[in-house]
Amino acid sequence: MTHRLKQLAGALLLPALLPIQLLTMLFHLRAGRLRAARARGDRGAISIELALAIVALVVISIGVVAALTSLAGRVETKVNNQVPAGQ
Repeated sequence: MTHRLKQLAGALLLPALLPIQLLTMLFHLRAGRLRAARARGDRGAISIELALAIVALVVISIGVVAALTSLAGRVETKVNNQVPAGQ
């Protein structure tokens, strides 16, 4: 039973986490370029790469907030529907 639950959780969470994984890979790529530019002394590229990394982090955080808001709305609806009418 536990094995099936793990498979189900993986099947449900993988599509949801895929955009986050892609954005973290993008962030790591940009951070590597930033380190290389810093080593070369290219200041213009450093500021551009840093700005792109910040944009990627903002997009990730917006996605997390949207997911949590959606989850909270669904849970609130379920709780309101399960409360008995007399209480």
